Amino acid sequence: MALAVWGAAWSPAPPLDAQTGAAPPQTAAPAKSATPAKSPAPAKTAPASTAAPREVDGGWPRDDVTQSGGAIRIFQPQIASWDGQRKMVLYAAVSYSAPGATTPALGTVKIEADSTVSLADRLVNFTQVKLTESNFPNLPAEQLREIVARINEAVPQGALVIGLDRVLARLDKSQIVPKNVEGVKADPPVIFYSTSKAVLVNVDSNVVWSPIKDNDLKFAVNTNWDLFEHQPTSSFFLRYNDAWLKAADLKGPWKPAGKLPDAFGKLPAEENWKDVKAAVPGRALTSAETPKVFLSTSPAELILVSGAPNYVTVTGTKLLWVSNSESDVFRLGITGPVYFLVSGRWFTAADFNGPWTFTTPNLPEDFKKIPVSHQRSRVLASVPGTDQAAEAVLLAQIPETARVDKKQLKAPEVSYQGDPQFQPIEQTTVARATNTDKDIIKVGDLYYMCFDGVWFMGRSPNGPWEVTGSVPNQIYEIPVTSPAYNVTNVTVIEDSSDSVEFATAAAYSGMMVAWGCAVWGTGYYYPPYVYYGGFYPAYYPYYPTYGYHASYNPWTGTYGRGMVAYGPYGGAGVGARYNPRTGTYARGAAAWGPYGARGVAGAYNPRTGASAATRQGSGVYGSWGQTGVQRGNQWASTSRVTNRVTGTTTRATQGSGGGEAVTRRGPQGSGGVARTGSGDVYAGRDGNVYRNTGEGWQKHDGSGGWNNVEGTPEQRQQAQQRANDARSQASTRATDSSTVGQLNRDSAARAEGAQRTRDYSSSTSSRSGSSGSYRPSGGGARPMPRGGGGRRR
Repeated sequence: MALAVWGAAWSPAPPLDAQTGAAPPQTAAPAKSATPAKSPAPAKTAPASTAAPREVDGGWPRDDVTQSGGAIRIFQPQIASWDGQRKMVLYAAVSYSAPGATTPALGTVKIEADSTVSLADRLVNFTQVKLTESNFPNLPAEQLREIVARINEAVPQGALVIGLDRVLARLDKSQIVPKNVEGVKADPPVIFYSTSKAVLVNVDSNVVWSPIKDNDLKFAVNTNWDLFEHQPTSSFFLRYNDAWLKAADLKGPWKPAGKLPDAFGKLPAEENWKDVKAAVPGRALTSAETPKVFLSTSPAELILVSGAPNYVTVTGTKLLWVSNSESDVFRLGITGPVYFLVSGRWFTAADFNGPWTFTTPNLPEDFKKIPVSHQRSRVLASVPGTDQAAEAVLLAQIPETARVDKKQLKAPEVSYQGDPQFQPIEQTTVARATNTDKDIIKVGDLYYMCFDGVWFMGRSPNGPWEVTGSVPNQIYEIPVTSPAYNVTNVTVIEDSSDSVEFATAAAYSGMMVAWGCAVWGTGYYYPPYVYYGGFYPAYYPYYPTYGYHASYNPWTGTYGRGMVAYGPYGGAGVGARYNPRTGTYARGAAAWGPYGARGVAGAYNPRTGASAATRQGSGVYGSWGQTGVQRGNQWASTSRVTNRVTGTTTRATQGSGGGEAVTRRGPQGSGGVARTGSGDVYAGRDGNVYRNTGEGWQKHDGSGGWNNVEGTPEQRQQAQQRANDARSQASTRATDSSTVGQLNRDSAARAEGAQRTRDYSSSTSSRSGSSGSYRPSGGGARPMPRGGGGRRR
């Protein structure tokens, strides 16, 4: 069943009533809008010539019509708590206009619900929705029952959807408890530095050369570059975009190659060599265009600066930002220590040449003061104690889920180099397969394979394999020191006779929580498996922590890669994958990142086979397609545009489009209802309804009027007396400073959540790759010259 952005029948709201701040009764004619001085101000409508960005959750408030013809308006809910990102408590102000009534009744409801999250779509969905409290002063019992029943009727099938950023803006970040992965390391990688054109060639351990059939060339399979050895001349060749470099030794010096050997024109006509053949014979390089080449056989990173460092003061701090580098580099004063952030870890040195030491837990307090509008405010996610770090941790701790059909889903093919080989895992009683590209764990006499977030079981190392919901506890004792650690992050939520529901944490594909931050990789280097038993060498790599130039993307909650200087195939020396049956290497894996979508903006996980990620949540299970796998975030794909028939009335619910109209069709006729933004109407925890006039808070008195909450003692006393007259003393809850404080926090959170939602909705270009700022208006990363650290387009 399709889902709408509130309930399947809820529509974006028409204008607010001038006096009440509530929805007008439904009529066939278009509603008219009035805006007196102290009514809640509607959001400004975008000019007709400029389409306003669509809010990811469709915008607020929401409207619906009861079976008796009454009108209900739900104002944007206020988040009270979000326990484990599974259970949420919300409060919402509600207006109800009975048929023929001239004055809507205003009240509040308390909602408790289970929640699921689609990080890729920045949406939160609710199931098992319960209205646990309702307060409508002076509303007759039968009308109260109707409005409560109507809200319950609209949302029981999981049709309450709200923007994730609206939720995050209200959360008390101090209550987010990081679950640090025990044993994550932070030893600094090799760090190179250059102020002129340079490239970093990461080689995964010693070079593994593979022959090419009927050719004098060999190519390196364990690097992210097109690196060749020409045996007759004992020369090495490196493709640099559409040109070539040459050296007599891998360590250099490298210079323009000039004429290439004829062997390059004889490369096989295969997809593997498409990019290479397109660069033959190659463009001649001038000396100014020729880059330095840093080649490393251990994990390495590169700080590339375009000329001398350009220091820019970070407002409100003593920090200086190096603005002419794609690296996240800061300095504490012009001659102070340098700070470099990569893979979520901060390293410091007296100057750019090192030596470097890990310093995340010891960062100067000024790092917490970096404004969110700064061009590199993404670094706040890696500063312990900041709201951004807490939020990144929360997102990293939200699992991706999927329900898998035991009979329909087939296991991937498993092959070994020779007989299956298993190596005991330290500190455990289990062993892992070493000579295959699959994650296979031996427990006693049984074998368990984890592939793309699904567990399979076999009675031999070659299968047959079947989906299993019974995974031995011994597997979850595998320590972070093992390359098989990632499989401990795939757990079973529910096992039934015909299906299994799995949950996959971000750590499965490389994003860990450590030092109170979300970081990339375990920090350990896991040497690859290499076997020379055939014509083509077998090479099975593990994802490394360094070598991607990985930086946090605040718009996706993932780590992404962003420097062309790291090579055409993504960095870290895992650009090739080997098919042992055909002898074919998949050159230029187009797959990147902790989770799913294809693109150049993430970090490849060669062990899981999960392809790529610019968007979290679309990959681990998305790679299975639709057969036999129902992904937990599939509801998000239908949350924005819905057309559902309810009784005799069809309502078309659409996402926010600025000044667009919403058309309703049914027995009452049809008419265009002008679209407005959310009114500043709130549910107090005391059961009363409040509104923010821009000049202070007002409380609804239960009979259609509004009274100032904040003012002179006499005004507050009069407001309280009116409330007492409208309700019995037993049900009166006096407004105090704690209620005003709660309202102020909710108001600030609503404004921030709306801003963040607009930022996300209007920042498509910023979200491709590694966005530099939490505020798009603050400026993202600037394009850099080719070979100078700019993003791949």
